[in-house]
Amino acid sequence: MKRLVLAVSLAVSMYAVAQGAAKDSKEAQRPPQGMNWEGQVIRATGAGAPDMKASSPAQARLGAERAALLDAFRNLLSQVKGVQVDGTRKMDDVMQSNEVRARVEGLIKGYKVVNKRYFSDNGVEIDVEVPVAMLTDILDPDATQMLAVPASKTEPAKTAEKPAEKPADKPAEKGGEPVVAKLEDGTGTGLVIDARGLKLMPALMPRVLDEAGKPLYTVDSLSAEARKTTGVAAYVQSLDEARKSMKAGDKPMVVKAAKANGTDVLLPQDEAKKLVSMNPPFLAQGKVVIVFN
Repeated sequence: MKRLVLAVSLAVSMYAVAQGAAKDSKEAQRPPQGMNWEGQVIRATGAGAPDMKASSPAQARLGAERAALLDAFRNLLSQVKGVQVDGTRKMDDVMQSNEVRARVEGLIKGYKVVNKRYFSDNGVEIDVEVPVAMLTDILDPDATQMLAVPASKTEPAKTAEKPAEKPADKPAEKGGEPVVAKLEDGTGTGLVIDARGLKLMPALMPRVLDEAGKPLYTVDSLSAEARKTTGVAAYVQSLDEARKSMKAGDKPMVVKAAKANGTDVLLPQDEAKKLVSMNPPFLAQGKVVIVFN
């Protein structure tokens, strides 16, 4: 009798360990959930158990997939609600409007399935994501070009012809830092703002201001196309990551921020004046990366 009790106890213990290991294995395979500021996507995972009343294993797995997709939608909606919009609001705040909530839910239902994982118990996990830029278009759909010149209407300034010169070698990168353009020469492919150490809060619709608080770049700077495809800005942890992201192109202009105020980034007055005088077309294209930590 004692041997039977011992055997049962051992079996229960082994089952519990196996279940715990299986759970840990599933969690280890899941990608990071929530907002990916660098990739400009919001991610979530849904899990579905097999339908035990199904007539076949195939039907059971199909039921698990349906359950996983519903769970993914709920989880994605929860992640979206937590996204910071600006210095005072989160998505949950603006979704108190029935119209905005309906549009956001419609967007989420069009999520992209990026991965599926099947398990021996016929359970399923499905990873999904939606682009952040589409939320920007929902929140501020009016493409009023207040601050930036659309790329389609911008032409490079004409300069006097110069004798042909031997092409210069591309500057070598040092210490992982990106090749950069000077703000005043107007040749950059995008804007990288170094706001490290300023306690900046990443947001869906940040503002770039001068030190007097005058807007230099906001959501209103974006073209209608950029609102849907790129969003206002991407966030990374280092200048090297800014280079690798390519959101600001292969030769971005790099500016050191003077200070941060919540989600707002303030540029030094001299750099702000240069940016205003240039009115670069890449602002309308949303080619802006903010480095923060």
